[in-house]
Amino acid sequence: MQERARHPGSRSAPVLALAVRGAPQQAPRSTPTPTEDTPRARENPSRFSQAQRPASHRSRRLSPGVRREVPDPALPASRPWAQEPGRLNFGRNPERPQEPREEGSHRMAEGPGGGGPRRDGAGGGGAAEEVVRRRCWRGEEAEVSQPWPEGPRGMAAGPPVEERFRQMHLRKQVSYRKAITKSGLQHLAPPPPAPGAPCSEPERHIRSTVDWSESATYGEHIWFETNVSGDFCYVGEQYCVAKMLKSVSRRKCAACKIVVHTPCIEQLEKINFRCKPSFRESGSRNVREPTFVRHHWVHRRRQDGKCRHCGKGFQQKFTFHSKEIVAISCSWCKQAYHSKVSCFMLQQIEEPCSLGVHAAVVIPPTWILRARRPQNTLKASKKKKRASFKRKSSKKGPEEGRWRPFIIRPTPSPLMKPLLVFVNPKSGGNQGAKIIQSFLWYLNPRQVFDLSQGGPKEALEMYRKVHNLRILACGGDGTVGWILSTLDQLRLKPSPPVAILPLGTGNDLARTLNWGGGYTDEPVSKILSHVEEGNVVQLDRWDLHAEPNPEAGPEERDEGATDRLPLDVFNNYFSLGFDAHVTLEFHESREANPEKFNSRFRNKMFYAGTAFSDFLTGSSKDLAKHIRVVCDGTDLTPKIQDLKPQCIVFLNIPRYCAGTMPWGHPGEHHDFEPQRHDDGYLEVIGFTMTSLAALQVGGHGERLTQCREVVLTTSKAIPVQVDGEPCKLTASRIHIALRNQATMVQKVKRRSATPLHSDQQPVPEQLQIQVSRVSMHDYEALHYDKEQLKEASVPVGTVVVPGDSDLELCRAHIERLQQEPEGAGAKSLTYQKLSPKWCFLDATTASRFYRIDRAQEHLNYVTEIAQDEIYILDPELLGASARPDLPTPTSPLPTSPCSPTPRSLPGDAVPPKGEELVEAAKRNDFCKLQELHQAGGDLMHRDDRSRTLLHHAVSTGSKEVVRYLLDHAPAEILDAVEENGETCLHQAAALGQRTICHYIVEAGASLMKTDQQGDTPRQRAEKAQDTELAAYLENRQHYQMIQREDQETAV
Repeated sequence: MQERARHPGSRSAPVLALAVRGAPQQAPRSTPTPTEDTPRARENPSRFSQAQRPASHRSRRLSPGVRREVPDPALPASRPWAQEPGRLNFGRNPERPQEPREEGSHRMAEGPGGGGPRRDGAGGGGAAEEVVRRRCWRGEEAEVSQPWPEGPRGMAAGPPVEERFRQMHLRKQVSYRKAITKSGLQHLAPPPPAPGAPCSEPERHIRSTVDWSESATYGEHIWFETNVSGDFCYVGEQYCVAKMLKSVSRRKCAACKIVVHTPCIEQLEKINFRCKPSFRESGSRNVREPTFVRHHWVHRRRQDGKCRHCGKGFQQKFTFHSKEIVAISCSWCKQAYHSKVSCFMLQQIEEPCSLGVHAAVVIPPTWILRARRPQNTLKASKKKKRASFKRKSSKKGPEEGRWRPFIIRPTPSPLMKPLLVFVNPKSGGNQGAKIIQSFLWYLNPRQVFDLSQGGPKEALEMYRKVHNLRILACGGDGTVGWILSTLDQLRLKPSPPVAILPLGTGNDLARTLNWGGGYTDEPVSKILSHVEEGNVVQLDRWDLHAEPNPEAGPEERDEGATDRLPLDVFNNYFSLGFDAHVTLEFHESREANPEKFNSRFRNKMFYAGTAFSDFLTGSSKDLAKHIRVVCDGTDLTPKIQDLKPQCIVFLNIPRYCAGTMPWGHPGEHHDFEPQRHDDGYLEVIGFTMTSLAALQVGGHGERLTQCREVVLTTSKAIPVQVDGEPCKLTASRIHIALRNQATMVQKVKRRSATPLHSDQQPVPEQLQIQVSRVSMHDYEALHYDKEQLKEASVPVGTVVVPGDSDLELCRAHIERLQQEPEGAGAKSLTYQKLSPKWCFLDATTASRFYRIDRAQEHLNYVTEIAQDEIYILDPELLGASARPDLPTPTSPLPTSPCSPTPRSLPGDAVPPKGEELVEAAKRNDFCKLQELHQAGGDLMHRDDRSRTLLHHAVSTGSKEVVRYLLDHAPAEILDAVEENGETCLHQAAALGQRTICHYIVEAGASLMKTDQQGDTPRQRAEKAQDTELAAYLENRQHYQMIQREDQETAV
């Protein structure tokens, strides 16, 4: 079956051919084959049969769609280039200039690429054309591939019947080959092989990183292991070698998002499909000639969004396991079309690609050239000898004079902000490794770098001449400091601004620049937009110079101390005392036993335990006796000795210790100025144990001074830390002074809802928005399906906010909505109160829902993430949360088994008995308990042994019931005791139920209550021989003690 569309400028030339590879085609009528002795045959030797043609004109079949020329034995053996097989173009090189003395024809690839849709789903995309050439005796190239003869005479001398049927399929593509040839795409041919390159292409291994060597393959895929079982192998059924096998590993290309079986990767060459090109060859004499990028078309069986031509969605009968090609999309600009002639036309093959919405930050492959290694000729060696004395006096470093396989030739544009992305895969667990794949999809793979593969220096050196360059550092604050120090070494002028994608925890610098405290699931596309639109700001960087203190006596020396700091520059803070001691112990323990610190929960527990033990021993209480601090010539030692701090911090940014603000807002104190990260001043702060505890609940430390220079002298070995890197420094004299200012990118508040035209309606003065919340269970299961997630949401109520309000202000209105009594102002429609950990969901920016970090709420307007309804995510909301009874014009939907029955009228209401609630809690019947509660049941009911419902839920280990009771029952249930004096926390600790203990402690239960035997919950866990749970309860108990002491001190 064959479908055709006519070229706009031609009457009869068919430009798009669809044929199912491998299907039997009707053979054309055979014609007599001319003999070798006839005059007609001598005039047209190309009409010879294969058996009758001269040896120099023979060709043999390799695979469907690919021919390779048989070497001519008559050619001299001294010319190996004449004996090499015909070079095959498996990829597109749109920048290759047309060279004289070359001929060639282009043919539509048999796979689904290059713009021609196909039904079997194989190959295509960037390898849209195949060029089969042969290097001839005169150095010219000519196509010599000829079809096998038809008819009985041809069968006697030709290949088997299967080969002839495949050739029939190729003949159906001849018209499309002519159309592409006429369209002026001859420059798509790749350049000739470099001198000295082997004739046959070597067997390549599967790559998972970008190849920067001189042997890099053009259009090479970047494979990652995947478990996508719903996608068929991209090579199609004919070439899939693993279609009959089970449990075959699959791999997905991060740059073009095709999925193939691992054994089928080699089959991609047979269907001529390569990845989107990331560089071009330097074969042209003028490397700065204007070039453009062509589309990289890939066939898709599943596609989101709508067709760019007709505006309709990509629908298919069966979402999973569908063999039908529904769309053709470009890996660069992400445009997609229906896989039919009416939507996708020949013009898309020729059109230059715009590189999509992120074209301003994408580095085009035309900027990246693969350089040829210079040849050491005799003439060149003489010139080197003459100029040798000049090189001795040259100031170029070893990096500048070293040959590199790739060079960057940018085309400056004031509208472009090219981006380099550096990802630390070790940050944030496995977040770094996953985020790399997303950037490879949106950007050029050669602008994304894995810092574990050699650091940032090579990449920054290579891109140093790119105008208006920006950098995105994906990692923690240490990763950002690494990149800033490398920029200092290279002395780039001007220094490119650095944006931050925070991974892991902490990230105080990222919080300061509005990038948040960590990465949740924000779309990479929106992150790139923020990097492009961010403001350029300055960040002070400070020099640290330490030298031994000559006045310290030998008795003060410590064998475990060092006289060198871990870093000589800091961006965030430099501290000594209590916090440095805790960090140092954790660092040393992790280095000694790394296998014990592979859990974030265990790490936090160790931090808490170390902090408490240091608090008890008072190892830092005499800090003021062993230091002398002089700031801008003023001696602060007497003031510090009066304060008796256990920790002193020299702070450069407002954030410290995972988001706290120790300097606070000294608006009422005229002696101090508000803190800034670009004013050239350091803030010196002292902490007592009380102020450290108050820091976690919004307090601040003791403000000592703001200064430009510090001289710190210690008389004994003291733990210190520089931007989180600890060490025990011997008695030293430390000098702190301003080093320079780094250029950073600060995330700004976007106004996507701002009217773009004067005729548009302005933002209203007030917005009335319905608030609906989503459970974590529904979010994880449905966040890629907007409509289903909206249906699963539960209405909370309606709020009225100003039209230009941000999410921070909207949060205050929503929380006030939960506190208002019935009948007041806004209507609250839900029965379950919001947990303290709820966050906003963006339902409009991307194709799916995603969370918004609470630290970035002031950067987002309400109108930016919502229209008539705003959605929030409540991680502690139960998955089967019930909708309240709302009057709707439609008939009621069928309810699930866990959905509550509608409430009866007040006059008919009969509250359920307490025994029914107890039985539901004992049987772990969550649905029944929820139904009884909403029918008026009392959650504070006790049985004859004074056991509450929470006691029964803990004894059965029902986490779901426990969470429901904690959310809905009064707070008194937490510390309610049964007849033997046990609280529910005692019981959970004795049973070793760690998760339930965590729920109860976080809800606010007391850890200092004792039972009739005088045991606390921690002691009950110790008796149960659960040491980890006992350590956790001990830590939380001490935290409660410190909080209580701090509250008493404040009073």
